[in-house]
Amino acid sequence: MQQTISGFAQTEGVVKKIDGTSRDLKDAILKGARIIITTIQKFGTEHLKAISGQGGKNFAVIIDEAHSSQSGKAAQGLTDALTRDETSSEDIEDMVLAFQKARGPQKNISFLAFTATPRNVTLERFGRIGSDGKPHPFHLYSMRQAIEEGFILDVLQNYMTYKAYYQLEKTIEDDPAFKGRKAQARVARYASLHPTAIDQKVEVIVEHFRRHVAKELDGKAKAMIVTQSRKHALRYWQRLNEYIAGKGYTDLKALVAFSGDLNIDGNVWTEATANGFAETELPKKFDTDEFQILVVAEKYQTGFDQPKLVAMYVDKKLAGLQAVQTLARLNRTHPGKTRTFVLDFQNEMDDVKEAFAPFFEATALEERTDLNQIYDLEQRISSSTYIHKDEVERFADQFFKGDMTTQDRLKLEGTVRLAVGRFELDEDEAQQEEFRQLLKSFQRFYAFVAQVVSLNDAWLEKLYAYTSWLSRLLPSRDVPADITITDDMLNLSAFKLQKGEEGSASLSPGQTATLQPITEFGANAYTEEEERSLSEIIESFNERYGANISEADLLMVHQAADKTNDAEMKEIINKNPADVAQGVWSKDMRQNLIQTIVRSNEFNSILLNDGDLMAKVIAYSFQRAMRQAKDAPHHGGDK
Repeated sequence: MQQTISGFAQTEGVVKKIDGTSRDLKDAILKGARIIITTIQKFGTEHLKAISGQGGKNFAVIIDEAHSSQSGKAAQGLTDALTRDETSSEDIEDMVLAFQKARGPQKNISFLAFTATPRNVTLERFGRIGSDGKPHPFHLYSMRQAIEEGFILDVLQNYMTYKAYYQLEKTIEDDPAFKGRKAQARVARYASLHPTAIDQKVEVIVEHFRRHVAKELDGKAKAMIVTQSRKHALRYWQRLNEYIAGKGYTDLKALVAFSGDLNIDGNVWTEATANGFAETELPKKFDTDEFQILVVAEKYQTGFDQPKLVAMYVDKKLAGLQAVQTLARLNRTHPGKTRTFVLDFQNEMDDVKEAFAPFFEATALEERTDLNQIYDLEQRISSSTYIHKDEVERFADQFFKGDMTTQDRLKLEGTVRLAVGRFELDEDEAQQEEFRQLLKSFQRFYAFVAQVVSLNDAWLEKLYAYTSWLSRLLPSRDVPADITITDDMLNLSAFKLQKGEEGSASLSPGQTATLQPITEFGANAYTEEEERSLSEIIESFNERYGANISEADLLMVHQAADKTNDAEMKEIINKNPADVAQGVWSKDMRQNLIQTIVRSNEFNSILLNDGDLMAKVIAYSFQRAMRQAKDAPHHGGDK
């Protein structure tokens, strides 16, 4: 946007680009620059609060991505900088009301806010009230219209889903107990990071890309793999490179994008060390013909503009706004680009349609938010045993007088810590957690309400300032020690990837989606999670994600493995390279497994009817035999 608007300037100095600090922004405002281009974050600084005397000037504020940028200190800082005048009154009530008034609608500021994904807050903050009494957008250029007129592509036109089935087993004798929900997530993470799971998905991705995508855009088409964590992204990239090299493909290269450092297998990885060049170079490098696939985790999942992206492979749960923003990476037009592909390992087609529905055509608010809910929240906080009104008033008397010294801040903190002390003496953890959430709800909702209407209520502003400090000073809830699921605790005994739905997930015209008003004020008491054993957690996981492998199937696998792993085979494993030993193992194991199935008269066994699954089971029975061989004592010979 900065580059585009700068290109419109015909006269030097009319457009002021703020590439530096908030001091540069302050200087541009005070000197009356006609057009200023900046990020909203530069307004959220103490430095700009010193600006005054701007109320006599008129400002038009153009906001990009209005759904995500118009809350919190930065948005308030913008209004303060462009509006606030010095008040001549020394009465504390007048000072407080001046602060509050600066939050609300301002006569000297016109907002022009753009978003492709409006939320309820966006409509209520920027919408114009229609004849029905509800807020509506000033102008609408819908996703549907943009698709029909060829400005963007329909990313849902070719959608394919895959279903992954897992079967885990416990490999340790003891049965440790964990808090259920978090442990379940760790078990699921362990399964999704397992080499077998990633390898099968990588094979599907690469072969799909080569068969359906590579030929698009005269061979210049690109794809993105969306993963659920930084570790998943790096693992995917590693297994992707191994598969490409193993197949001898010379026309396919991949990059990986993730933030920060990753310590895996004793090695420290960064994006730069993985790719071989600086992070800042990635968009330019990926645009060249050298690279075709980019593996991401959060980074580049939104806000990344690469018109040659034709396919996306999703291995992450997406919902609502995130689903739309992620898949929208594909919608850019490019010469010769007429279609896109999405292959999804995690989400159902109906869920994706539901996520897109509110933003496809017009988005309307079902009813306006009841702003009086702020008084319900205020009453619940004020009536708490932790809050004393005289302390709030004492805090406000000092806080709203303006410039504060270090001593003033220490004095304010001392006042707030009186409530912190009462909070810490309370032994009711559920009540403490409810109060924490209540403060967060009040902070968020007040910031919204004060932007929409002029409240003219000094007490609410005082309570808002006081609870901002209180929230920061309250002790955090004790979090249980992190749960670690290790390789010696679990084993993936079976994995199967099965093709699901295929076709168009495109939306039909003619339906206006509605958004709900703001009513969610999460003040539910914290409840202790039920403690469950590792066996119970694995059983629950298998029930949810299982490959319909019966106990009889698993029993036959173990029987065949035991028969295969005789003294001669153990000698082969101990005295030969793994690839040589695995070849012998696979041949014998397959023969023994088929014989076991036939002898058991289990002709409907999923193993007998699914060659890929049998191959994976055989491979992992070998890995288990390798572990047993490694742990067993040896008498002479090579290890």
